[in-house]
Amino acid sequence: MDIAVTETILVTGGAGYIGSHACVALLIAGFEVVVLDNFSNSHPLALERVQKITGRTLVFQQGDLRDHTMLDQLFHAHRISAVMHFAVLKAVGESCSNPLAYYDNNVVGTIHLLQVMQAHAVQRLIFSSSATVYRPSAVMPLDENAALGATNPYGQTKQMIEQMLMDCCASAPWQVALLRYFNPVGAHESGLIGEDPAGIPNNLLPYVAQVAAGVREVLPVFGNDYNTPDGTGVRDFIHVQDLVAGHLAALRLLLTKDKQQAFCRPYNLGTGNGYSVLEMVQAFERISGKSVRYRIMPRRDGDVAACWANAQRAQQELSWVAEKNLDAMLADSWRWQSNNPQGYRS
Repeated sequence: MDIAVTETILVTGGAGYIGSHACVALLIAGFEVVVLDNFSNSHPLALERVQKITGRTLVFQQGDLRDHTMLDQLFHAHRISAVMHFAVLKAVGESCSNPLAYYDNNVVGTIHLLQVMQAHAVQRLIFSSSATVYRPSAVMPLDENAALGATNPYGQTKQMIEQMLMDCCASAPWQVALLRYFNPVGAHESGLIGEDPAGIPNNLLPYVAQVAAGVREVLPVFGNDYNTPDGTGVRDFIHVQDLVAGHLAALRLLLTKDKQQAFCRPYNLGTGNGYSVLEMVQAFERISGKSVRYRIMPRRDGDVAACWANAQRAQQELSWVAEKNLDAMLADSWRWQSNNPQGYRS
């Protein structure tokens, strides 16, 4: 089925790291894009650069998902076909120290979004979920049938939202893709958009890049006594552009579904390869030509020893596979960092 270019997609959190890359992919593919973002962990310049990269314009609304009236007006103003939902707080450590903020923003915000979508008969949603929904396991790789059991409030909010969406699909004909990310890294090859954390980075690669660039003095490595080859945590890192290609594949699938038939399906998005923290540091030093000082710190609450994906379902049902290798991920991360030493505030 050909998708009409007049389809309009609402991207919540569209000025953020993954959301901005998704906007690029959607605009290049011919979709119309409406972005909703409150800039709590993003910057307006990202959207200007999205338009520069694509040569197309998008519609932007600044606001918070918990503002029910604003959200209802947004749906009245635009004929939205589907929603890509990225607007959540996303730091594991922060969620452990401030869980109420995560339940309020992530869960309550999503409830408002779903209520307004339902009121406007827009029931196609791609949800930005996470591999943190899985119970810690010694058996790798993880497939979508692995037991759920998030170990931190951030993961709990993702798991709760997944359950809400499954319940919605059980009661009405929603079409939903639950995309369980592993560890997004990299940046657009132009160097114009990338990951720009507010304050101290919570994710590994932005921290590594900032140390390499001299923005930060030393990288904290949380734990070197895990049951892994070098004692540091092992993760499945996926290029952000591969990740958003998975979103487009899921969107195209949902837009072919009969609106009267409920559909709710989880998909892992990962490469199937695991790299330790120290392997990532060494590889980044090789790619950038810079040294990265690090210091071993105690384990961080909520972290697991190892986690990587079995993404065969996405390959079989979405015709999607991650294409970019580790060198490309790190080279694009370094280009973004080098061009934007203070992120969008440079």
